[in-house]
Amino acid sequence: MPKSDMDAIDRRIIVELQADARLTNVELADRIGLSPSPCLRRVKRLEREGYIEGYRAALRRERVGLGFSVFVGVKIDGHANDVALGFEKTIAALPEVVACHLVSGESDYFLEVVVPDLEHYQQFLVGKLLNLSIVKEVRSNIALQTIKAGAPLPLGHLRDQRGR
Repeated sequence: MPKSDMDAIDRRIIVELQADARLTNVELADRIGLSPSPCLRRVKRLEREGYIEGYRAALRRERVGLGFSVFVGVKIDGHANDVALGFEKTIAALPEVVACHLVSGESDYFLEVVVPDLEHYQQFLVGKLLNLSIVKEVRSNIALQTIKAGAPLPLGHLRDQRGR
């Protein structure tokens, strides 16, 4: 497991920003018990070092007309690196695919696809995914209800170099 250079204060910053990324620096500093200047320096360092990769608005999918989620297992034909990389690049460019994971098991990749409805998923599946010559097999799992999604990362396992 890669070692983290985050100390207890960095972890508290991350926890607070995961809960509410719209906090002002003053509010964040107050919550973690630092003055604003060192707090801002730490946040900027966490961004620069790639711990924080961005800030986003979390949208309610059904409210924006994208309430149909499908988890798709994809088996590809051939596993040569250049072929797989081409598949990954193509998948990453498809706006309907909100997540793509290289996995072990029955599938080679596991995709999360978000569309308005079943008709749009059929168009995506037939018109885009199955048109890729490398795709050997597809297994679709339609989400009936989302119980938990977009949760903060569990940082409780991290300790700084002094064991705190």
